[in-house]
Amino acid sequence: MLNKKTLFAAALVIVAGSSVAHADERYRPISDEVVKKECGACHMAFQPQMLPKRSWIKIMDTLDDHFGEDASLDKETNDDIKNYLVENASDSGWWSGKFLRGVADDWTPLRITEIPYWVREHNKEVPNWAWSDPKVKSKANCVACHPRAAMGNYDDD
Repeated sequence: MLNKKTLFAAALVIVAGSSVAHADERYRPISDEVVKKECGACHMAFQPQMLPKRSWIKIMDTLDDHFGEDASLDKETNDDIKNYLVENASDSGWWSGKFLRGVADDWTPLRITEIPYWVREHNKEVPNWAWSDPKVKSKANCVACHPRAAMGNYDDD
């Protein structure tokens, strides 16, 4: 007969295993309120783990021409956001996720949608016509297909 400790240990293993199985498409949600507010004013605030440090630095240093828009911020706000993004970037040390695979050290990607991992995942799962769907509008509109993306959950189901 199983005792309580054995049952607890078995339950813990099952829960931990299911978390690892689903962690494949999950990223830490953004915890900085300034990042959520300022970045989220125009688009979903993307998880910093999706780009390397050098990309976030370049993006934050060129907000006067942010993909054709002037998204300039005051220096203090800009520095706070940049620090958060850099500290949590894909090459920040604690995270060495799949978003860096295929990103050469001499390349500074500015669009998450150009990262080889993103391209592979979406080319095999999303038909080209889907990008012109009025509900989707853009490859950067993650929440159109991933309703929990803002919370870092990109699972398909």
